[in-house]
Amino acid sequence: MAQTLPFRPVPSPLKASCHTCSLSNLCLPLAIDETDLESLEDIVQQGRIYKRGEHIFDQSTPFRSCFAVRSGSVKTSIVSEDGEEQITGFFLPGELIGLDSMGGDYYACTARALERTSICEFPVQKLEELTTRLPDLQHHMYHLMSQEIQHSHQLNMLLSKNTAEERVAALLLSLSSRLQRRRLSGTRFSLPMARNDIANFLGLAVETVSRVFTRFQTQGVIKARGREVELLDLAALQGVTRELSRQVCP
Repeated sequence: MAQTLPFRPVPSPLKASCHTCSLSNLCLPLAIDETDLESLEDIVQQGRIYKRGEHIFDQSTPFRSCFAVRSGSVKTSIVSEDGEEQITGFFLPGELIGLDSMGGDYYACTARALERTSICEFPVQKLEELTTRLPDLQHHMYHLMSQEIQHSHQLNMLLSKNTAEERVAALLLSLSSRLQRRRLSGTRFSLPMARNDIANFLGLAVETVSRVFTRFQTQGVIKARGREVELLDLAALQGVTRELSRQVCP
């Protein structure tokens, strides 16, 4: 007869804290005091892990929460009526997802993890109740939504008027800038997305993206091996983008 082992509950993971999170200065207002931060922590569902390819939320499902990337990376996309997918953004640690759905009843896009990713969830109903009591938090949310609109305008400009070289350069500069905000290297990093995702996002063929990367390498502007990229000449990349804003939608 098989021996029955005693039941031992699996210990729950330690709850992550906004106090100790190195990214809190990116997704939270700097002016929020400790008491208010504790109120925010009470409503945040922190540190859920998503595997690569797992959906965080789906287009046209009821809008319930906004999300902050704690680690890893996320892509968002929309699917047209004829079934075509268009990638609309890539999100890095400290950035919020779902802001484009604020004010609506349903999510405007689908969000999927590009790799093993940790996510903090902000239930919208509780967040709205909290922002009425915390003016600094409310102002911060308005600021983030304003940035979302600006990024959307920049993306429209990028995809409608610019060459393949300008589009790829703008994306690389955007990633560089955003990584530097996290005190990470802005000149040597690993791309979280595959070339076909880059092509879809930029409105280019995969072969075109590969040719641009090869051309930049030949010119000594970048060094690339697989997803590993080193930006050798930031000034040259900035020159390629001409009058395009140095940051494009994430």
